[in-house]
Amino acid sequence: MSNLIDEYFETHLALSKEEANQLHLRYYKDYGLAIEGLVRHHKVDPLEYNRNVDDALPLEEVIKPDPQLRRLLEDLDTTKVKPWLFTNAYITHGNRVVKLLKVEDLFEGITYCDYGAEKLLCKPHKEMFLKAEKEAGARSPQDCFFVDDSGLNALGARERGWTSVHLVEPSEQNPPQRMGTYQVRSLQELRDLFPQFFK
Repeated sequence: MSNLIDEYFETHLALSKEEANQLHLRYYKDYGLAIEGLVRHHKVDPLEYNRNVDDALPLEEVIKPDPQLRRLLEDLDTTKVKPWLFTNAYITHGNRVVKLLKVEDLFEGITYCDYGAEKLLCKPHKEMFLKAEKEAGARSPQDCFFVDDSGLNALGARERGWTSVHLVEPSEQNPPQRMGTYQVRSLQELRDLFPQFFK
């Protein structure tokens, strides 16, 4: 995905490969999403970006059904917790990913970055967390439990009053300071962190 984003920056902004990568990373750091910087500063059409980047990814080659993830989600006690997708991607990409993982039937809804909206909202901005609360029907921030592989998003959720879990991928180093309320290396650790939510 990173390569497709860089190529988009190169092509549409006439940048060198190195300049494209630097700007892509700067926008990700500044806004939580490269597309937000492109829309703000370069008037890029976000839906066209989605077609050329997110929807162009050969996800079928990379994402396979995950029986462990499915089991984890099936073991959630949905009388106590409402499984909800929350993504910075556009809805087509979010739905595509969960279908490939074969877990699409285990979520009650999705909050996504609406690339067709006049103003892009994405994590880690407070407004995006408010949008997710409203769409998921959360009564208060304290009712929200959130897992994300982005430290910035985990921090944004924690600052909003959510219980956040930063999933640090095995290939990544631990951040210098904890970003979420909790930090895990595997989603299976959620069973021990939140036993009250599992059957």
